[in-house]
Amino acid sequence: MAQLDHYIHSEEIHPIDIAETVATHHAWDFDRLADDQIAMTVEGQWRSYSLTLAWSAREAVLRLICTFDMDPPAARMPALYEVLNLANDAVWDGGFTFWAPQRLMVWRYGLVLAGDQIAAPEQIDHMVRAAVESCERFYPAFQLACWGDAEPRAAVEVAMAEAYGRA
Repeated sequence: MAQLDHYIHSEEIHPIDIAETVATHHAWDFDRLADDQIAMTVEGQWRSYSLTLAWSAREAVLRLICTFDMDPPAARMPALYEVLNLANDAVWDGGFTFWAPQRLMVWRYGLVLAGDQIAAPEQIDHMVRAAVESCERFYPAFQLACWGDAEPRAAVEVAMAEAYGRA
């Protein structure tokens, strides 16, 4: 990401402009929805993730929402919610929620930039990568809890185990 520094000359640059530069650098598909909002798609191992970054000047927060479709069976919803709680206990930056009406799993994170702070490209890159990594890490747990009939704790143990090497 240090290569992006030479593109950013002003401390007055908008956080969404920086997000657009990061997306361009990684060749992620993106669409600038408004001056204060960008949507992008990032490919993961398990699926494609839809991300939206939105800037609120009033709150001085750059909000990231990362979503993927999920339509769990109604009977497995309690297990999904328990896995969500266990997953959220295991992460430090951001958290999962399930938007039932839209049938979307959601990772949310807010970067507070109070006191006229600006977001560095490395911070935005980290936000996006952390969102995708968290979704990738817990995707198997959500699947096992909803369709594999695994107990929530057993499902989360799959996500908690560190993988070493390549199969």
